[in-house]
Amino acid sequence: MNRCTWAQSSPIEQDYHDQEWGVPLHDDRLLFEFLILEGAQAGLSWVTILKKRDAYRLAFDHFDAEIIANYNDDKIAELLVNAGIVRNKLKVHSAVINARAFLAVQREFGSFSSYIWQFVEGKTVVNAWEKHNDIPASTPASERMSKDLLKRGFKFVGPTICYAFMQATGMVNDHVIDCFCYAKNSKN
Repeated sequence: MNRCTWAQSSPIEQDYHDQEWGVPLHDDRLLFEFLILEGAQAGLSWVTILKKRDAYRLAFDHFDAEIIANYNDDKIAELLVNAGIVRNKLKVHSAVINARAFLAVQREFGSFSSYIWQFVEGKTVVNAWEKHNDIPASTPASERMSKDLLKRGFKFVGPTICYAFMQATGMVNDHVIDCFCYAKNSKN
């Protein structure tokens, strides 16, 4: 069975690739989780974040934005000594800032999903890459998303992070064409 080359390095990457990556996602809590995890990944490998994902879920109250938006200095201090997550002060603080911005977007648009999917006109962009090296790090859509998120107060949402978020949440299908997931994730 053919799969994207990046997913062949470890069982955790393979499972993530086969079950989640590129599957269209509209659940606000899960979208928030990916937004926080993609920001945490900046400068690190995705496998590092995958290995810490369960610890992140525990440390960040299962990505409940209502709870995270109210984190105080004591909770942030607790997070900064938690070896299960990336203990970067800016990234931890950004999760709290992003929770507040996320809730504001939900209030304005009814759901974060309604807001975020507008950047791809509500349906998955199906690309047709032959090899992994063909896939761009960002696109005009991820640049527009980044600009709008930043304007709304989000942090760690540059164009490359936004594109990785779009790939992870199925806003774009960047499985290479000979990957077995390509066809199943190409249906809108």
